[in-house]
Amino acid sequence: MGAAFRSADAFGIKELWLSGFSPTPPRPEITKTAIGAEENVEWKQVDSPAKAAESLKTEGYQIIGLEQTTSSVMLHEYNLPGDKICLVLGNEVTGIGEEMIPHLDASVEIPQFGMKHSLNVSVAGGVALYAFFEKFTEM
Repeated sequence: MGAAFRSADAFGIKELWLSGFSPTPPRPEITKTAIGAEENVEWKQVDSPAKAAESLKTEGYQIIGLEQTTSSVMLHEYNLPGDKICLVLGNEVTGIGEEMIPHLDASVEIPQFGMKHSLNVSVAGGVALYAFFEKFTEM
């Protein structure tokens, strides 16, 4: 979680919404990795990611899941739908839960050529944030 806060801070992310088993600050292990970024990035705990997504949609956000699905688009081929985006990262092992998938407006995946076809969630989040940053600068 500390790495997610650090990446969010690096890319100027407005806010992190944490759910499920995600640890929340203050925790020494978060601060150790975040190096204090958790103090610069707003965050909140949400009980229902699906309800949170629907709330964001009413505010004009597109909900984009970082997940390998049958309809996912390769990250480098994805065209941003605008500047109001909520990027959903899933569980380290199980990904984005089945209850959340129907609430996604799109899903993107990172091209991978090794045997595992998965990345640590904080690494995947950083890769996606950088790719989105590049796409925002092209808009």
